[in-house]
Amino acid sequence: MTDRAAITEAVAAQIEPFNKKGIALTDATTFQHDLEWDSLTVMDFVAAIEDEFDILITMNMQAEIETIGQLVDAVAKLKSE
Repeated sequence: MTDRAAITEAVAAQIEPFNKKGIALTDATTFQHDLEWDSLTVMDFVAAIEDEFDILITMNMQAEIETIGQLVDAVAKLKSE
């Protein structure tokens, strides 16, 4: 399993409790439109991701991340730093 695949799997596991509509997850799934998350849900989710991967996602990074694929790429980048 590649690092990206492992990160994708872990991110999907973190999304599951917040995925109230049972949306099928892909790299193109958006947090705002597909999952329909509000800002509080996003904040809770970001905290869960930061804890899971022991990283810090800045507010600027959060503003640029719209899809699961973008989040996975950001986590991979932060883990490699």
